[in-house]
Amino acid sequence: MPRSLKKGPYVNESILKKVQNTKPGTVIKVWDRSCTVTPEMVGFTFGVHNGRQHTQVYVVENMVGHKFGEFAITRKFISHGGKIAKDQAKAKAAKK
Repeated sequence: MPRSLKKGPYVNESILKKVQNTKPGTVIKVWDRSCTVTPEMVGFTFGVHNGRQHTQVYVVENMVGHKFGEFAITRKFISHGGKIAKDQAKAKAAKK
């Protein structure tokens, strides 16, 4: 659910200053995942922190209005475990 319309979108002021002071080719590191993407940020590459590392996100026009956290996944899915999954993996490996 977005913020109240009377409050406006949440945008971190320090991120806007970094956008104004840097050139579009550099990566701007961001830890604030709840910051809203604004039109001034289009064309810049941001390193959004996912809890372990910075994921590079190139901002395009369709991202305006969304949060940075939506573009840097925090969980890594490997696979579901169990005996059936192991048997399927063995069968798949033997097939190749």
